[in-house]
Amino acid sequence: MQGFGALHEAAIKPGALDSKTKELISLGIAITVRCDGCIAFHVHDALSAGASEEEIAETVSVAILMGGGPSMVYGIEAMQAMSQYQEQGL
Repeated sequence: MQGFGALHEAAIKPGALDSKTKELISLGIAITVRCDGCIAFHVHDALSAGASEEEIAETVSVAILMGGGPSMVYGIEAMQAMSQYQEQGL
């Protein structure tokens, strides 16, 4: 877990892309691979990195485009997670 945590930290660190963009990419991938835990994690981190509701919604839209019907179900989960985090003040 420490190794994976270090990998995550290094991958999300700003470079040619900022951290927010990298979290939105991660969220799109999480939706298309249907990973519930990953969706919650990356919605949280995208919001923490400054992503807006509109940016998350567009990320969900692109994930649905690329992943089809199943991604729609998981995209809805991402939007629900965002609402829950917003209710908590994130």
